[in-house]
Amino acid sequence: MTSPRYRRILLKVSGEGLCAPGNKGLDIDEIDSLASEILKARDVGAQVAVVVGGGNIVRGAELSKRGVTAPTADYMGMLATVINSLALQDVLEKHGAQVRVATAISVHSVAEPYIRRRVLAHMEKGRIVILAAGTGNPHVTTDTAAALRATELGCEVILKATKVDGVYSGDPKKDPTAKKYERLTYLDVLNQRLKVMDSTAISMCMEYHIPIIVFDLKTPGNIARVVTGEQIGTTISG
Repeated sequence: MTSPRYRRILLKVSGEGLCAPGNKGLDIDEIDSLASEILKARDVGAQVAVVVGGGNIVRGAELSKRGVTAPTADYMGMLATVINSLALQDVLEKHGAQVRVATAISVHSVAEPYIRRRVLAHMEKGRIVILAAGTGNPHVTTDTAAALRATELGCEVILKATKVDGVYSGDPKKDPTAKKYERLTYLDVLNQRLKVMDSTAISMCMEYHIPIIVFDLKTPGNIARVVTGEQIGTTISG
């Protein structure tokens, strides 16, 4: 078995990773595919934490633009991430994995609260932990939640799973001249306003020296490849 380069990872998946391209809601086939990829990374020997978004169900920013009070819209988005986390947990368990959902808001009937030491104990026992509800605070994105949890849990890398195979100078679907970057610094991302993660998340990763690897989620085996140290996608570091 190939040994992992990163022994503890945080995987950030948008809500769109749990539905068919261009659709909304949940697609069990897509979730099953994601679960299989996560298990490949675990089988390599990595401890895995996952942060999922909720945009396939509710986008708080869009709701607030349409008149919903911003904090309420954000809480609705947090609850959407809980729904996604429970769906991913269920599918992973059907594959035989031990999984815990830890949520930043109290939903004690369906998930345990996020307690750092408890989550660390789960990971050290080989359980996959899905971190739901962001940080539990409005006005904070799931990208920032991923960066915060990575610092708290001692994760060695953030794997940002996306619909494209890395970071480009422009939208590769609209601009055929867009250049793909293999490596960037945190300051490159901030100064060029590249749409990787929000500025708070990037700044936190820079402060705590946590690299970010942006890659295509839909290519089979990509998560395990990153874990073993293969160069794919775009690496953002100091």
